[in-house]
Amino acid sequence: MSADADNLSTEERRARMLAIIETHGFARVADLSPAFGVSTVTVRADLDALEVGGSVRRVRGGAMPAGAAGLAERPFEETQVDAAPQKARIASAAAELVEPGMSVLLDVGTTTAAVARELVRREDLRDVTIVTNGLSIALALEPAIPRIQVVVTGGTLRPLQHSLVAPLGDLLLSKVHADLALIGCNGVDAAAGITNVNLPEAEVKRSMVSAAARVVVLADGSKIGRASLGHVASAEEIDVVVTDVGAPASARHELESLDDGPRLLIV
Repeated sequence: MSADADNLSTEERRARMLAIIETHGFARVADLSPAFGVSTVTVRADLDALEVGGSVRRVRGGAMPAGAAGLAERPFEETQVDAAPQKARIASAAAELVEPGMSVLLDVGTTTAAVARELVRREDLRDVTIVTNGLSIALALEPAIPRIQVVVTGGTLRPLQHSLVAPLGDLLLSKVHADLALIGCNGVDAAAGITNVNLPEAEVKRSMVSAAARVVVLADGSKIGRASLGHVASAEEIDVVVTDVGAPASARHELESLDDGPRLLIV
C-alpha cells in the first residue's frame, strides 16, 4: 500500500480493498488493517459495505469476490495438471503417513487422487481400508485389492469432480471412525480455516474431519492464505497441513502462530 493510504477517502479505500480482493481471490481483515492504516473495525465496516453493494462475499476473517463461488470450480481433468510437480510431492509425503492395518478416509480431489496412486505403489501396505467419496480414487486403488480394501461412501454423483455427495453422501461416514483422514480443499487460512468452493463436497469433508482420529489437509502452496465459500473446519481442528515451498510466508506464519493450530509439513 502506498504512503498516501492515510489520505484516502472512504470510497477510495474501499475501491482499493476491492481491487486487492479481486486480484488475490481473498483478503484478510488482519492484513487490510495495517495496509490501509485503519482499525479492524473500520475494515469490517468497509467489507460489509462492499458486500451490501454486491462486490464481495464476506467469509470468516475476511472477504472474497462475490462471483468467486460460481466461477472457481473447474473439472477434475483440467485441475489435475495445475501445480502437478507440487501435488506429486505432497501426495508422496501424505502416502508415507499411511501404515499397515490403518483405516483411512481419502477425500476427493486431484492431490488425493495422486495419493491413491502412491498407495498402490506401496507394496508394504497390508490390511489397509480406504473409504473414499471419489469414484476416480476408488478406481485408481482397484489394482491394490486385496492388500487394500476399498469402500465407497455412496451418495449422489457430481460429474465435475466424480464425487459422491448429499443426499446420502455422508451416511456411511457417520457410522465409522478412521485412524486418518486425508482431506483436499480450495483454501487454508488461519482465520477462515479449511474451505472449499463446492458446498455439497464441503459437507462431506466436514463429516470426514469428524470421523477421523487424525486429520491431514493436503493443499499446494497456491491455496495457503486463501478462502472459499464452503467452511470445512477451523485450522485448530486440523493436525497437519502438507503443502509446498510456494506457500506465502505470511500465511504460513499465521498458521504456525496459532496456539492449537496444525503442524505444517513443507515439501
